[in-house]
Amino acid sequence: MADDLGDEWWENQPAEAASSPEASDGEGGGDPEMQQETAPVPALSKKTKQPKECFLIQPKETKEDATKTRKRRKKKITDVLAKSEPKPGTPEDLQKLMKDYYSSNRSVIELEELNLPVCPKWVKLRKNHNEKKSVLMLIICSSAVRALELIRSMTAFRGDSKVMKLFAKHIKVQEQVKLLEKRVVHLGVGTPGRIKELIKQGGLNLNPLKFLVFDWNWRDQKLRRMMDIPEIRKEVFELLEMGVLSLCKSESLKLGLF
Repeated sequence: MADDLGDEWWENQPAEAASSPEASDGEGGGDPEMQQETAPVPALSKKTKQPKECFLIQPKETKEDATKTRKRRKKKITDVLAKSEPKPGTPEDLQKLMKDYYSSNRSVIELEELNLPVCPKWVKLRKNHNEKKSVLMLIICSSAVRALELIRSMTAFRGDSKVMKLFAKHIKVQEQVKLLEKRVVHLGVGTPGRIKELIKQGGLNLNPLKFLVFDWNWRDQKLRRMMDIPEIRKEVFELLEMGVLSLCKSESLKLGLF
């Protein structure tokens, strides 16, 4: 009867009490297999928490860091020239370059001998010119298209001087005569035929003219220079006879070939 009660009491005890050290250390020592079967199982929570994913966020690269990591690029002459605006050259610019170049292998006396006259002193001439119906420099071309091309290419040379187109394309002679009467013009670019006509009508006076430049070496699509075209050559010689030759003899006018 006592054994039945003991067994019934043991079965009614919770698993933790049966497996506690106090129960196993009693008389009889307990059954090892029973202790292994009744070992406590860790209680699982109803909702197991999933481990959170961890991402390593790289710090954003600042502009200062980017500039530090980049290699310093040496400045080239093209970079310097790209930022500088073209400006008309002066005789002083050429003299300075010559002195800088020869300063290492020439004496002071030899450097003074390098003060060569540079012509034309365009900046000085255009400041002193205030006569209407005249120009300081005439550039003679074979066609109106070539004249426009030259005007676009001489931006740095002409500076703030006034330039006038002296050709027959889309411009009447009377309009050019009125423009020459109203304003001071420093530089004229055109064809010999139209320049001749302006001189005949009294719209252009050659006496203040200082330089007459021929677009000598330029060739057209047929590889002809201006003096290779019979019509242009005839007009050029007729223009020379309209006072240009006499001005050259008096040394007030100089001719140039471009």
